[in-house]
Amino acid sequence: MSGLKQELGLVQGVGLLSTSLLGTGVFAVPALAAQLAQGDSLWAWPLLIALVFPIAIAFAALGRHFPSAGGAAHFVGMAFGPRMGKVTAWLFLSVIPVGLPAALQIAAGFWQSTLGWSAGGLLLVEIATLLLIWLLGTRSAGSSANIQTLIAVLVVALVAAIWWKGDIEPAEIPWPALEDVAPGNMFRALAVMFWCFVGLEAFAHLATEFRNSARDFPRALLLGMLLAGLVYWGGTVAVLHFHAYGAHQAAAASLPGIVVQLFGQHALWVACIIGYLACFASVNIYTQSFARMVWSQAQSKPHSALARLSSAQTPLNALTLVVGSCLLFTLLIYMLGLPLDTLLVYANGIFVLIYLLCMLAGCRLLSGRSRLMALVGTLLCVLLLVIIGWKSAYALAMFALIWLLLPRRARVSAKQ
Repeated sequence: MSGLKQELGLVQGVGLLSTSLLGTGVFAVPALAAQLAQGDSLWAWPLLIALVFPIAIAFAALGRHFPSAGGAAHFVGMAFGPRMGKVTAWLFLSVIPVGLPAALQIAAGFWQSTLGWSAGGLLLVEIATLLLIWLLGTRSAGSSANIQTLIAVLVVALVAAIWWKGDIEPAEIPWPALEDVAPGNMFRALAVMFWCFVGLEAFAHLATEFRNSARDFPRALLLGMLLAGLVYWGGTVAVLHFHAYGAHQAAAASLPGIVVQLFGQHALWVACIIGYLACFASVNIYTQSFARMVWSQAQSKPHSALARLSSAQTPLNALTLVVGSCLLFTLLIYMLGLPLDTLLVYANGIFVLIYLLCMLAGCRLLSGRSRLMALVGTLLCVLLLVIIGWKSAYALAMFALIWLLLPRRARVSAKQ
């Protein structure tokens, strides 16, 4: 299955993944981690990277050996049969009603910081963002990759500028002694910080669009993950250095507040624009991944409009369906006034469950050290579901509902 243009290189891949991981978290999570664990959060980031590394290795191996626009659903389908693959596909798509509108709200929030717009004005920003994503999606993945690589450079430059202007010296970073680290603080911080590394499953849908997927896809995934981790750690160092955290201020305002303190009020525009672009990049890669998932699932019905590619070799019809659905749910959430934290909780449970299914698929499809990494990743995902507890009910309920509905649809299709 292909037809998608194969034009992504290593640098573009690193830009795509790093901005996907940084996304909505780079401005908020360093302050949240500092608030939960104070100086211990400096050790929490290296620990988290070590924990996520097995999952990344397993995803890299799956993408290298079984590249497909179907991503997670393709891996699970190969391991456990087409029915489970379709369940995984629909589970991934069930993020659209809650996850994408939540990310759009966070992106629009940066304009509220600078312009003080009302809820109606922010809704217009969300709609305009969806339109931009659709326009970008009419071009090949290379166009998104080039833009997101530039956004990654801007985010790295912002953190570097804070270090430079704030006279932060690596030798003076106050690392706590390991024996003084409080395990309870670390675990609370890790539970929040894990969501910074949600995005690996979306990146897997782009494996077939690399010029040399066997070589560049695994490298881009691992390098992008390490770059994002380094930026998050650098942001945490800055937040601790300037004491820009605590219940008295919004977490997302921590880095912009530091920028204003160092460079003046006029620099707030720069910080907020970069924050918006980082959010835009995250929403963009997920939207494009959803479109590729829909397109790949439609291949079973080659005459379907969703199975067609545009002249630019992009799944334009599938993208239009995804963007239209997101617009519908964004308007619905606006009218219902659902809170952001509720949307994020529902989306996070689905991501962990998809990670778990992919790790189980890796245990069956991979061999050697890659299989061992998939096994370690499986145990980590199970632990995360336990930590989430009742908050994962939405994901488990969606999985059960999809599982029950799919066979019924299959029988109806057979009768027709």
